Amino acid sequence: MDAPSESPAILLCPGQGAQTVGMGHEWFQASAQARAVFESADTVLEGQLPAPLSELCFTGPAETLSRTDVSQPALYVAAIASAAGSGVLSRPLAAAAGLSLGEYTALHLAGALSFEAGLRLVALRGRAMQDAAEASPSGMVALIGADEQQAQAVCEAARGSDVLVCANFNAPGQVVISGSLSACKRAEAAATEMGLRATALQVAGAFHSPLMQPAADRLAEALGQAEITAPACPVLSNVTGQPHEADPDSIRHRLVEQLTSPVRWTDNVRWLVEHAMQGSAQAVELAPGRTLAGLARRIDKSFKPSSLDAPPTPATSA
Repeated sequence: MDAPSESPAILLCPGQGAQTVGMGHEWFQASAQARAVFESADTVLEGQLPAPLSELCFTGPAETLSRTDVSQPALYVAAIASAAGSGVLSRPLAAAAGLSLGEYTALHLAGALSFEAGLRLVALRGRAMQDAAEASPSGMVALIGADEQQAQAVCEAARGSDVLVCANFNAPGQVVISGSLSACKRAEAAATEMGLRATALQVAGAFHSPLMQPAADRLAEALGQAEITAPACPVLSNVTGQPHEADPDSIRHRLVEQLTSPVRWTDNVRWLVEHAMQGSAQAVELAPGRTLAGLARRIDKSFKPSSLDAPPTPATSA
């Protein structure tokens, strides 16, 4: 059962990979507030995507929605629509955190970025990352059963003269590495030799690695022009695993670093458990999906986010 409506909320904002055709459509149908979010996004991004953003979210096709330059603004908008439609934003915010691009969603919901500024930034971020990925054959590999030390050992064994680094510390036993395509292929073999399970991910390129530096440079320019204010609640930084500082320039710096640095999501969740889960505070995962709840269970079994993947119904709200 969900926490009382007046209890503080901890907002969890999905990252790339959570996208699915149909996301946000039930919120669009059920809530005028959610519908307004999608309609505003369609206006802001008019002409920048292959079709209106709402159409891509609701009807796909999946291969287009999964493109980095499409999925990033789509996920930002779907999450915010679910927050607006659910009424969760009427509750006090204890903290907010997002996985990779979800950090922008968290910053907007905490008042550090306007909706339009955040949307324009994630749209540019997605395009810049897509361009950087296409410029250099690269990829990412999930290492199942690995800790940070083992993942570093795989990178050292397989890197050679290429790029290969740890990119995501998602949960205990789930580390993603990122780099040149040839190094990723060697990493799969090296991981198997070490008794780990390695799975190549279906992504455009080596996110959160030095190969994203061209994207980071483009993003830095845009962030320098964006109006950012101190968030109204703690917002976790993927780079440090700790809350952002109140200084807008520090937030800009961390968001640029994020593109070439590992995402320390495990540390983010552990901070939330230790510092934000006080009293009646309730963690809520915004749409789409329940990926972050699954990771949370692996990080700390006491951390049990509820889901806003779709509006509650009599069958699911009991």
